[in-house]
Order: sequence, then structure tokens, then C-alpha cells
Amino acid sequence: MQFSIQREALLKPLQQVVGVVERRQTLPVLANLLVKVADGKLSLTGTDLEVEMVATTEAEKLSDGEITIPARKLFDIVRALPDGARIELKLNGDRVALNAGRSRFTLATLPATEFPTIDEIELVERVNLPEEVLRDLMERTAFAMANQDVRYYLNGMLLDVQEHTLRCVATDGHRLALKETKLDSKVSSRRQIIIPRKGVNELVGLFETGEGQVELEFGRNHLRVRRGDVVFTSKLIDGRFPDYEAVIPLGADKTATLDREVLRGALQRAAILSNEKYRGVKLELSPGKLRIVAHNPEQEEAVEELEAETVVSDLAVGFNVGYLLDALSALRGEKARLNLRDAQSSCLVQEDDSEEARHVIMPLRL
Repeated sequence: MQFSIQREALLKPLQQVVGVVERRQTLPVLANLLVKVADGKLSLTGTDLEVEMVATTEAEKLSDGEITIPARKLFDIVRALPDGARIELKLNGDRVALNAGRSRFTLATLPATEFPTIDEIELVERVNLPEEVLRDLMERTAFAMANQDVRYYLNGMLLDVQEHTLRCVATDGHRLALKETKLDSKVSSRRQIIIPRKGVNELVGLFETGEGQVELEFGRNHLRVRRGDVVFTSKLIDGRFPDYEAVIPLGADKTATLDREVLRGALQRAAILSNEKYRGVKLELSPGKLRIVAHNPEQEEAVEELEAETVVSDLAVGFNVGYLLDALSALRGEKARLNLRDAQSSCLVQEDDSEEARHVIMPLRL
């Protein structure tokens, strides 16, 4: 196996796949990338047994073959080479020789037969949508995923596809984030899958702000995403996601509409004097006004008064200020609307002119 390639042409696919490789591995071969030359193409594959990324690129002086090479070492070498360098890589026995100008490197290898790869998945549904739309869906909900929760099904993101709609939903049990988009074509039946946290993070890092399309292939146990010369595959979390639609408060008819950035600024200031453990702030609504109050054990207090479009009178509810700020950061409109029912109910935060993004925050007892 051998190939010749410009440094920049190899660095990009390496950056795309190397993030999948964990620094600490149970199997030595999982610290390596599978490098394969076949059908006139060079492909690089990284996996941690949960997530797999395959990037394909053009190269010259190709000789078919495959081998696994230490991922971080290969990436660090290519990244450290000067711009425009021409890289020649050739397999000699159980070693790989990498030459670039006057630089010479010899790397150890492991057989390609030891490398675990995910073959064809059992396809049950296929969805196409713009790359920037899927990136937006994931970025605006991923922050609400749980992290190492014993309820393992919360440590990921739900993709819910039904008829002409795709939703991304995440929750950690204290708050919920939902963003949806319309699909051009109708799906055959409703599908719900849970992508693990690492898969979500790798996908968001893979997407670029471009006009490209991505193809989602829903399998029974895997999700496969095709984007240009990159194929991403992730195992799914085997569990039942909570009935998120039941969490969205009904009858939350007490509303307050405010300038989103003004509200964010006031919450950030109030947060400085909030209780470091509970991060609680109290929202007090009265006609035309929202009052934000924060206290801490040192008897310090912060009070912010804002103009608000509301007719609600004498309603006070406590919330985690960090959750409120996360929700406001995920919105895009100039104005944010807070939907409340009573002092014991959740708050629904959304854009004033759209219901595509919804954020639910559980109340705190202050």
C-alpha cells in the first residue's frame, strides 16, 4: 500500500476522523486509524466501537492495500509539516514510511484485520436535509443533554422523525430543549432514536456552514449520516426516551415578552449574587414589569427591573439562572417569551414569533 498527497488534502480528513479515537483504549488497535487505498481512493477510518467516522479523499501514486497507523502520531506529524508539503506514505513490512521533503518518519502498524468496522446497517428510514439546518437543530438542543446520568437514555439526544417534521430533543430531567424543522418529503412512519452524547458532539463538529446536503439513514441499532466524502455511523442508546411532549406545559397562559439580550444581561448580573449551589433567581411578574431577584447565604441581594409586555399580576417563580441563560442563548429572535401557569409549574421559553424552538425549565423552591 502506498500513496502521495498534498499535506492540506490529508490534514482535513485526518481532523474529521481523529476526534473519534479515544486516548485511552481497551484494545490497542482502537488507538489507530484504518488507512485504506482501494478503487482509486484513499479512506481513513476511526472508531471507538460506539462511533465510527470514515473520510475519503483523492490521492496520487496509489497502490491498493490497508493497514492501521497510530492516529494521534499520524495527525500530529501531518499537522506539524510545513504548508504545501508533499507527503509520500508507503507500507514496508510491518512499518509505514512517511516522507515529506527532507523529513522522514517510520511508524509502527497493526494489521487491518484486527480493526473493527461497522458494516451495512439495517435501514428502516432515510431523510435528506440541508447540513446547516441539522447543525442548527443539534447545536440549539445539545446543551440540555445529561452527562453520566444513571438514566442512560438521557445521556444523548432524541431524533424524532414523523411525517414532514424532524425534531431534536434533549433533557437532563431539570430542563428540556426542543427544536424542529420541516422536511421536504414525507417519511413512511414515525421513528425515534437516541444518539449518544459523543455521537452528537462529533456530528456537530463535523458540520460546516455551507449549502451542502446530508443524508440520515435510520437503522434499527445505528444512525448513519452521509455528508460529501464523510460517512458517520453511531450506535444508538437502547432505551425509551421520556414522553417529552407531556413535559411541555399546557395552559401556560401567563406570558411575558422581553428583549432577549436585555433579559440575558439582567440575568447574568443577578447570577453574580445567586446561591452558588442552587443558582436560583426569582422572577416576579407585575403588569408591564419583570423583576429579577437573587439572594445568597451571605445575605447579599441583586435586583433587576425590566420592562415587559405582560398583564400578569402577583406571580413569583424561582428558576436555575444557568438554565434560563442556556435557553435564551439557544434562541435567535430579538424577543423572548416566557410562558407560565403558576408558581409550581415549569416555564416555557421560546421566540416570540416562532414555536420551532421550545425550552422547558423546571421551577425551584426559593
